[in-house]
Amino acid sequence: MEFQGFKGALSFLKEIRKNNNKEWFEAHRDAYEKTILNPSKAFVVEMGEHLLALEPSVEAEPKINKSLFKMYRDVRRMGENKEPLKSKIGVIFPQGGWSGCRLQKSSFYMHFSPDELFVAVGVRWFNKPMLDAYREYIKDDKRRASLGGVLEKLNSLGYSTMGREYKKYPKGFSADMQSVELSLHKGMATYKVLEPEVIENGEILINTLYKIYEDMLPLQQIMYEVSQRAKGDGK
Repeated sequence: MEFQGFKGALSFLKEIRKNNNKEWFEAHRDAYEKTILNPSKAFVVEMGEHLLALEPSVEAEPKINKSLFKMYRDVRRMGENKEPLKSKIGVIFPQGGWSGCRLQKSSFYMHFSPDELFVAVGVRWFNKPMLDAYREYIKDDKRRASLGGVLEKLNSLGYSTMGREYKKYPKGFSADMQSVELSLHKGMATYKVLEPEVIENGEILINTLYKIYEDMLPLQQIMYEVSQRAKGDGK
């Protein structure tokens, strides 16, 4: 199926916000499949083909729990928000296989909602194996300086970096080290927020994302190297 855009998806997601319950969703499952599920599968196939030109080891599998996410939220793990349905649609293209947790792999990612189109690469938050691997990686002065230079270039192009969350430098880092602030990150990803209507035209969406991902590729490659150093299954 050729990807032609997510036509009608934003309206459907607005309806979910008004009717966030299983009964409504099951009664409108045909609309979900037409506006979101089937276009998402087509998008994964086409965007995946483009991404392979950037990174031959990227994964693109148009299935739930692979490149696609479930519509139902795990309300047991999602804090105070107990709404059963998601009102944003995420798609992920990890690098390096499907074993372990896909969110702990350096990935090309995007999600859309009635509020925004969010585009990112990297790892948004680190579990302990990834955090340990990241800190070990940036202990090297050259690698730390290289990462700092990549982020500076991305920021100059209008992209943002996930904010620092730790307050104290971890063991092995000190204030006199160049780019030591990189050790304060709980994750390492760069992102851009666009108007959600971009998703409605397939050609425009693919071309827009490809240019963004191409710009972000240097960070993706660094974080993939970090992920290869992580010990453990990533869960």
